[in-house]
Amino acid sequence: MAKQLTAVVKFHATGGKATAAPPVGTALGKYGLNLGQFVKQFNDRTQDSMGMRIPVVVRVYNDRSFDLETKSPHSVDLIKQAAGIVKGSTHVPKEKVGVVSKAQLRDIVKIKQKDLNAREVEMAVNVLMGTARSMGIDVTD
Repeated sequence: MAKQLTAVVKFHATGGKATAAPPVGTALGKYGLNLGQFVKQFNDRTQDSMGMRIPVVVRVYNDRSFDLETKSPHSVDLIKQAAGIVKGSTHVPKEKVGVVSKAQLRDIVKIKQKDLNAREVEMAVNVLMGTARSMGIDVTD
């Protein structure tokens, strides 16, 4: 008998540090998956993105097996890492918390290329510039 897709579950988990606790346990527990196996696979795949939020798509099959798809880290996390800050500004127009260059944003675009819906690199850089500005980060040339 062929595998039959039961569900597609989407959630965010911390790269390299996932456990069977929420959000993994609450998202996948009701499907009867082996959470230990999922956590091990996820942590192995995301070891290089330690501590960043990683979007995950899990396809669950009727025999309790699964396929795991990890996306690139959130743009916000990559911009915070590039700017060397912990969190964005709480008073965006008045308070600036960091600086990031266009070259750093181009590097982020290379990481996120497959998950962005911009056709050209410069368009994607403009999207990330808007994200950085909304976080209270100045963008320099």
